[in-house]
Amino acid sequence: MVVEVPRWTNAKMEIDTGNPLNPIKQDIKKGALRYVANVYPHRGYPWNYGAIPQTWEDPNHVDENTNEGGDNDPIDVCEIGSKVQPRGAIIQVKTLGVLAMIDDGETDWKVICIDVTDPDADKLNNLEDVEKLKPGYLDATRVWFRDYKVPDGKPINRFGFNDQYQDKAFADKVINQTHGFWKAAMDGNTDKKLSWQNTTISGSAGFLSQDDAKKIVDAQPALGEPLEITAVKAYKWEWVQ
Repeated sequence: MVVEVPRWTNAKMEIDTGNPLNPIKQDIKKGALRYVANVYPHRGYPWNYGAIPQTWEDPNHVDENTNEGGDNDPIDVCEIGSKVQPRGAIIQVKTLGVLAMIDDGETDWKVICIDVTDPDADKLNNLEDVEKLKPGYLDATRVWFRDYKVPDGKPINRFGFNDQYQDKAFADKVINQTHGFWKAAMDGNTDKKLSWQNTTISGSAGFLSQDDAKKIVDAQPALGEPLEITAVKAYKWEWVQ
């Protein structure tokens, strides 16, 4: 996985699928940087949040389980290990299960996983193990996804399968399916709103040489001084009734 949001942080960081080489950027809405609310009892995100590279939730594919199309992004993952991972980290993870969230009329899978180097990795091989070792964590995760947009005036999110998690085998099936959607897009069936430029799939329409990719990176502005977070949301604690 690629870590977009470290545990306990609020900035809504995500892979920017519209820009060349898909950098991680903070999302902007109505001209303002986005932050998720602190919904009691959590501070920001309760796990390391990120995405699996080379996957794509195709908006044109209506899932038979949720009856909704994909959300047009890589598949999301929640890494539940003990380490607070740095933003941008690329870590090998083991899938444990998946939650079928329906967000604004789109299928938005949430894969539960753990860093393979975590001290508890050998003890966690499925959702039953998670419940034994970290009782209540899965329920808290579902509640967080249900409620986290409510402080912004949005309704609660819904889930497929009567709000129940699906097992590791199902999670692996969904990951493989979304990898297939990504591969088909890389072969030419592309969404023109997204940037498919890459340095790994030789012969694809968006293939770039290492030199061309370096030119894109070198053209980015220099790292500036950090700015103070002015969003009140980042410092408030919300209670969702």
